[in-house]
Amino acid sequence: MSWQGIEGHDDNVQRFRRAIASNRLASTFLFVGPPGIGKRAFALKLAQSLLCQRIDPVELNPCGHCDACIQVTAGTHPDLILVSKPAEKSAIPVAALVGDDNRRMREGLCHDISLKAFMGGRKVAIIDDADYLNEEGANCLLKTLEEPPPYSVLILIGTTPDKQLPTIRSRCQTIRFQPLETDVVAELLESRGLVGDPAEARRLAAISGGSLERALELAAEELWTFRRQLLAALVKRPLPSVELAQATVAFVDAAGKEAPARRARARQLIAFTAEFYGQLLRALAGGAARGDADLVAAVNAAQRIGGFSEEGVMAAVDRSLEALAHVDRNAHQATLIECWLDDLARILETNQPVAEYAG
Repeated sequence: MSWQGIEGHDDNVQRFRRAIASNRLASTFLFVGPPGIGKRAFALKLAQSLLCQRIDPVELNPCGHCDACIQVTAGTHPDLILVSKPAEKSAIPVAALVGDDNRRMREGLCHDISLKAFMGGRKVAIIDDADYLNEEGANCLLKTLEEPPPYSVLILIGTTPDKQLPTIRSRCQTIRFQPLETDVVAELLESRGLVGDPAEARRLAAISGGSLERALELAAEELWTFRRQLLAALVKRPLPSVELAQATVAFVDAAGKEAPARRARARQLIAFTAEFYGQLLRALAGGAARGDADLVAAVNAAQRIGGFSEEGVMAAVDRSLEALAHVDRNAHQATLIECWLDDLARILETNQPVAEYAG
């Protein structure tokens, strides 16, 4: 079933319906789950339901035609406040929350949500990319989260609770969103005209991890061509880290001049590497490697070559996940990739995490 065209989150719809019907709707929420599964769309549709002028919000079925619904769709509703990380920034600007130095607490989300609703109902604020709240920005929100204005709803959208400060988590009701079913991702790819071939839609859905966003990122053929080269390098002993870093940096740079596109490609390649070592660890522990034919073949080749230990491979997974977490920060991407692959080479030769032999 779908709610207002949003697939896969009916349990959360019912949760909100029950809360509204019993007049127990909280004021602050933290939406968490993998990227690309509809959390932002859900938040916007919830806002539209709460602000709709014609339909009882208990039903969570906004009419879509009143002035309020039209303004929410256009992003111009005076009682809907939207904040997100600018593409060129590494964090949500503090000014978006509390105003700049000259207008501190006279503009920004915390000021705007405290004002009386323009249209006589609720005020709703949505912070997308809440994973990118820095400590100063998160602290600016604490008073608003702890003492939310009457008839206000504040929604933070992130990937995991662990990426939020404990003081943020403790002040929000956490709503977990699950990855989409493979069939749902495939249907969305086809119905929205994003992928024309049904077989290709099913293939991308199967490797998407339940994320429509990831499925689209993985649709580029050149990415899979480079992945085969990457896997071929990862099975070698010793790891040819210098040559692989040069090729990886060149491929990331080829994504274009825009930083978000290069970051997305870096994330993909590091995630491919973490996936390879994760499946190799599974195989070393006696299980069967899972994944597509290229991945399974690479894991089998690594086992035949030998020399991989469970400790070293586990450390390689950890180092890759650490690199993945740093992609969206202000690190120089070429340096990040070079250091990551150099660390992997040393980890796999010593079978120890970097911290245990560094210095």
